[in-house]
Amino acid sequence: MYKIEILKDVNKTDMNSILEVWESAVRATHTFLKEKDIISIKPQVTQGVNFVNKLSCIRDEKGIIQAFMGVHENKIEMLFVRNEYRGKGIGKTLIEYAINKQNAVFVDVNEDNPESVGFYKHVGFEVFDRSELDGHGDPFPILHMKLK
Repeated sequence: MYKIEILKDVNKTDMNSILEVWESAVRATHTFLKEKDIISIKPQVTQGVNFVNKLSCIRDEKGIIQAFMGVHENKIEMLFVRNEYRGKGIGKTLIEYAINKQNAVFVDVNEDNPESVGFYKHVGFEVFDRSELDGHGDPFPILHMKLK
């Protein structure tokens, strides 16, 4: 069982871990992104971490963040699991926490990331809308999903 930690103030070490987790997850699952896209999107992660009103993480036995999730109001804004920890139930643990404890009912997912779309469908979300551009106006179609 994984222990979820609520992050109130993100220190430099934790932010570096969050960025490492994000990059590891994106390189493994967002195969539609080019290197220049990853580089240009990375600063948005820090902005997102500072934007959400609920930031949670799961650390390993050494205290290093291996997964994190940001929820703002009732929407999961970000959920990333370090690649080597994917498939071990960490993402599901975070999602269940978001749904059951943080009242999350919405999530946006890159349409070109079928693994994540499948994951969210598996845990009870369904597509209700689609946008041709992402939230930053980039040409990465987004599926808007809602908990059934």
